[in-house]
Amino acid sequence: MADNGARSGDGKDGGRPHYTGHRQRLRQRVLDAGGQALQDYEILEVLLFAAHPRGDVKPLAKRLLQRFGSLAAVLAADPGDLAGVKGMGDAAAATLKVTQEAAERAGRERAQQRTVLSDWEKVLRYCRVAMAEDKVEQVRVLFLNRKNQLIADEQLARGTVDHTPASPREIIKRALALEASAIILVHNHPSGDPTPSKADVEMTREIADAGKKLSVNVHDHVIITRTGHASFKRKGLL
Repeated sequence: MADNGARSGDGKDGGRPHYTGHRQRLRQRVLDAGGQALQDYEILEVLLFAAHPRGDVKPLAKRLLQRFGSLAAVLAADPGDLAGVKGMGDAAAATLKVTQEAAERAGRERAQQRTVLSDWEKVLRYCRVAMAEDKVEQVRVLFLNRKNQLIADEQLARGTVDHTPASPREIIKRALALEASAIILVHNHPSGDPTPSKADVEMTREIADAGKKLSVNVHDHVIITRTGHASFKRKGLL
């Protein structure tokens, strides 16, 4: 005789999927308490709702975290790598990539509204969002005015897993074009080790020497990793 009630493990309750109402409950939690009320996989669920208008996206959210290791790593992942996760399509990948871009732009705008050196932790957080999960090295330069306010943040070089061909001449040339009086160099180490290499130290000194001749001060060079950072200034290398 058929059982008219819920069946164990069938994911249904009286013919209704177990996730019925789940989306609205998640949205309401965001509206009531903000995004901080959600776990990482729940944030991914909300982001994926638009790309997956029906069905349960919780398994996909958890697969993404399992594959990449963290929310930040999911958002920073290449579209090709995202496509390798079961359930991911172009719409979902585009949603995640535009979310990462929105976070970067918001961080940049907040930095531009403040004196960079007086709000260093916010600058570091912004740099981690922009660079920490990148699989290859990149060099970004924060260009500052005389009040140490951010004029521009630009990626001026991109390299391989362990090397970035940054040109001191081009960096100082760009600073002069922007009428910047100071710069902060930032680059990432995909290896996870923030220790400056010999090449990092030599490049930084070349840029600092070139800048000094043209009244462009190098305030610091920061190496960003997934787990921390290293400051040349604090290490006595500048």
